[in-house]
Amino acid sequence: MSGSPPIDKTAIRHASTLIVLRDRHTAPRILMGQRGAKAAFMPNKFVFPGGAVDAADPDIPLAGKINPRCHTHLTQKTDVDRTHALGVAAIRELWEETGLILGTKGIWNNTPPADWTGYAATGHVPDASALQFVFRAITPPGRPRRFDARFFLIDAEALHGDIDDFSNASDELSHLQWIALEDVRKFDLPFITEVVLAEVAGRSSKEATPDSVPMFLNTEEESLFLRLAGNSPLEHALKP
Repeated sequence: MSGSPPIDKTAIRHASTLIVLRDRHTAPRILMGQRGAKAAFMPNKFVFPGGAVDAADPDIPLAGKINPRCHTHLTQKTDVDRTHALGVAAIRELWEETGLILGTKGIWNNTPPADWTGYAATGHVPDASALQFVFRAITPPGRPRRFDARFFLIDAEALHGDIDDFSNASDELSHLQWIALEDVRKFDLPFITEVVLAEVAGRSSKEATPDSVPMFLNTEEESLFLRLAGNSPLEHALKP
């Protein structure tokens, strides 16, 4: 039969996850929502907004790029430079799943794709300059979906509009809410989310871009924690 080959849903897909932090110096809270019970990936779990990079993401214009230090951490020796697409994906997923806007006031120079029309109608152009790259993780083998996920952190102050208004959100995440860092482990979380939360808690009072970024790498043979520092990652075996 002719036609396109079926998509391998177990292949590793590049993805972006966005951790939004508010009131970082007083009573830090983060934005999370619950995945549906019928979701193929992490059903019922509370997660940050995020998802896979789309084919159109590399062509979406950005009003501001990811900062140079984060760009360095995102482009290791063996990596294709996907920094632009990863930044776009983070902003798109935030909009789709929460209805919140990360961008700059402006007019699009071209007709936005269908999944950006609602965002563009708000009068904003996506802007990735506020993103801080803070974690990278690859889903373990054997899962129904596998992602090479980059986790970005932003201050809620970088968002436009009412950050408590989720009326423009899709139905992909339910129970969207701001959760106190001290209470978040009371929720049903994926293991990797708990690991990332420990990093976020340690950075909640630090606004500077990190000097190195942790990476949780899963392969058929082993699991490793790496430190991504420029183009010279330092590998440390993960203790059982």
